[in-house]
Amino acid sequence: MSGIYIHIPFCKQACYYCDFHFSTSLRKKDDLISCLIKELVLRKNELVNETIETIYFGGGTPSLLSPKEIQLIINTIQQNYSLKNNLEITLEANPDDLTSKFVDKKAQDIFKEYMSVGINRLSIGIQSFFEQDLQMMNRAHNAIEAKNCLTLATKYFENITIDLIYGIPKMSNQRWKENLSIAFDFGIKHISSYALTVEPKTILDKFIRNGKYPSPKEEVAKDHFDILINETQKKGFIHYEISNFGIPRYFSKHNTSYWLGKKYLGIGPSAHSFNKIQRSWNVSNNIKYIKDIQANKLPSEIEKLSVKDQFNEYIMTGLRTIWGVSLIKIREEFGEMNYTQLINNAQKFINEGLLNIEINEAGKKILKTTEKGKFLSDGLASDLFII
Repeated sequence: MSGIYIHIPFCKQACYYCDFHFSTSLRKKDDLISCLIKELVLRKNELVNETIETIYFGGGTPSLLSPKEIQLIINTIQQNYSLKNNLEITLEANPDDLTSKFVDKKAQDIFKEYMSVGINRLSIGIQSFFEQDLQMMNRAHNAIEAKNCLTLATKYFENITIDLIYGIPKMSNQRWKENLSIAFDFGIKHISSYALTVEPKTILDKFIRNGKYPSPKEEVAKDHFDILINETQKKGFIHYEISNFGIPRYFSKHNTSYWLGKKYLGIGPSAHSFNKIQRSWNVSNNIKYIKDIQANKLPSEIEKLSVKDQFNEYIMTGLRTIWGVSLIKIREEFGEMNYTQLINNAQKFINEGLLNIEINEAGKKILKTTEKGKFLSDGLASDLFII
């Protein structure tokens, strides 16, 4: 089973914290869509023996595309790839697009049209239900639009995930709890939540260096993370990946395939692909991407993954999930020496209560983070890498 990711590199405006590839100019949108379709055809042989179980429209802001434009892309996938019945098709969307997209349509018509072209899961970028947070991040929507969007979305879609950001300067623990409470009140069954991070060369990075904004504090993020775990647990959510919480049966199938090491194809500027033995990524430049695809050239770079790369990536993704790192897989795929080294290196973290060796449902030993170690999972993983 494999997945297809479609990168839509357009946004209305730049969020201050974002370092993803996008353009605020829609001038090349039609050309870009044509090239996404052409790239899907050019690369169909890469998954010729695979069944596609997920399609994910990410960005950028995919909800800047009309349902008809989305349908053109889905139709191309249907015509060129083998698809699983009832596959998951996710559309990332911003609240303002879903509530006021076309002046000649009622807002609810947008939801119906996206459903009609095959979208069955929405990923809505709420980030916060409070105006001061949204303004601080330069989000395109306001707090009223965030709530209005979910009022409508939950009438038409059962499978909805929302993004929420914590660790925002001046966000109190109480306001963070209220964000979560509002999400629960809407009956949301999946939440992806991330600490506000300062990426190099972003507007937020510049503002902090110039003294315009305070830096996020790790202790605040840690408090919010603990609240997130406790509050979602009370509502029956499973913390199945470090930043993802879902009611059973509502986990993201697409993102789970990444964490479990399945193959995926990334289409569009800056999109990444993975086939277990190598990783590739497209150029992060819309004009160059369009020019190359129109010339029947794939604008990508390829990195063949060494055994060390594969080991380190498995440790990183495994420790972020409830499925952990399979010790039998380490021994069988990476050898006795790497297995022994992993156990030895992990022991001090086991002694500190940050890692644990458990028996999973299949009766196999797995290495997992403890509750205490979850917030530190990326750092723990890097300490266990083959150098």
